[in-house]
Amino acid sequence: MAANDLNQELLRRRETIRQGSAPQAIEKQHAKGKLTARERLDRLLDPGSFHEIAPYITHRHTAFGLDKKKFPGDSVLVGIGRVDGREIAVAAQDFTIVGGSFSEIQAQKVCQVLDLAIGSGVPFVSLNDSVGARIQEGVWSLAGYSELFWRNTQASGVIPQISVMLGPCAGGSVYSPGLTDFVIMTDQISHMFITGPQVIQTVTGEEVDLDTLGGAHTHASISGVAHFVAADEDETLAITRRLLSYLPSNNVDPAPRIELTDNPDRADPALDTLVPPDGSQSYDIREAIARIVDSDSLFEVHARFAPNAVVAFARLHGEVVGVVANQPAHMAGVLDINASDKIARFVRFCDAFNIPLVTFVDCPGFMPGSMQEHGGIIRHGAKIVYAYSEATVPKIAVITRKAYGGAYIVMSSKYIRTDLVYAWPTAEIAVMGAEGAVNILYRKRLAEMEKPEEERARFIAEFREQFGSPYAAAASGHVDDVILPSETRAKLIVALDFLRDKQATSLPKKHGNVPL
Repeated sequence: MAANDLNQELLRRRETIRQGSAPQAIEKQHAKGKLTARERLDRLLDPGSFHEIAPYITHRHTAFGLDKKKFPGDSVLVGIGRVDGREIAVAAQDFTIVGGSFSEIQAQKVCQVLDLAIGSGVPFVSLNDSVGARIQEGVWSLAGYSELFWRNTQASGVIPQISVMLGPCAGGSVYSPGLTDFVIMTDQISHMFITGPQVIQTVTGEEVDLDTLGGAHTHASISGVAHFVAADEDETLAITRRLLSYLPSNNVDPAPRIELTDNPDRADPALDTLVPPDGSQSYDIREAIARIVDSDSLFEVHARFAPNAVVAFARLHGEVVGVVANQPAHMAGVLDINASDKIARFVRFCDAFNIPLVTFVDCPGFMPGSMQEHGGIIRHGAKIVYAYSEATVPKIAVITRKAYGGAYIVMSSKYIRTDLVYAWPTAEIAVMGAEGAVNILYRKRLAEMEKPEEERARFIAEFREQFGSPYAAAASGHVDDVILPSETRAKLIVALDFLRDKQATSLPKKHGNVPL
């Protein structure tokens, strides 16, 4: 054949691959309200930036008619592209080809691009839409999962990994998203579960529908598997792009810094009266945070799970920070099992990728009760203190109101090596609240008094002044400064600028043993 004929043959094959599966399969995908794999990549990536890898490879299996179901590239698209001009590696399962089933070849392709991502230090984004393992391939499909899970684990803490759920994800498939840093689910379209409704009914007799078992809202609010929920695919991909804008490409590069648009010395007078002095009154800590960080930069993570705690990315003077806070507007900001897991994992992610931590503390303690104790609040709560103690990034804490007992300790307190601790005038730092302490310390004396209520009020005031006041903690060095709330933004920016090149050395060891 002439050179021109060979070139034309290549172009013809490219066009066939570009078109993908049969038109009727694509129409069926669209009828479900779902995009094809290539359409999704077109919307996620900067225009014209996708470069596909291994588009011609096909599987080698013949059982159950697989020899008649060979497609170039098999059931996944992989390659490299850009988001906002930054390189990323991507894999997009193609549900229109054998249901996007995870095959030996799909594993080979995804593992190859993940290896490239690790070696090049770029984030990895996986667009998931698959019926699960390709049963017809037997152990080869399972071995492919093993290879992927191993790589997800090796990549952890080296490059950011994001799983975008755009369809079903069942059985062994769920463990790859579970090993990645963030899971984004699409409402009504994506589902995740190890065993489906039919198997559950057969084995246990329980009847449950798809959404209740493994839908987006279930995993976002109950299981905590999903970090974000979107209404449709466009919003899902938009969230993915925004999330990437806060993340460094790897554990050596800094997080993206944006052009400064907000005055670093801006003071918001509304902050000075935002926190009610009465500890029984609630307020939304997110309002305080939003007023302190750069305008419109607050990006909450895990918003529906354990809402008594807030974790988020934000910017201060253009620099990315990880924000952790107790939420007095929900359960008084108490720490429970789910809040502990949520905080600890976010802290460890930020530390792995050198993102400074800013913690806002208003917590009356750990949730009491037999359900929490039997559920392991001790080991779950220990995760928070482990995560903060292990973290070597710049750490700054702001105590806005209550900081009681064990909750005070674990929430980035001074002596688990937090660099700077500030307190607002409303801060109360003590083993417990003044009321509870007086009831214990003065119980016998109050029982002998003629007017115990008047005396109790006096004892409470004295205890709060002597032990709970922010000035008492500042006098002992447990707090570095007492500041006006409106000064917080400027103080944090100065502190973060000073701590930018912080160096910390840990004891030599293979790794620690995180409480589970």
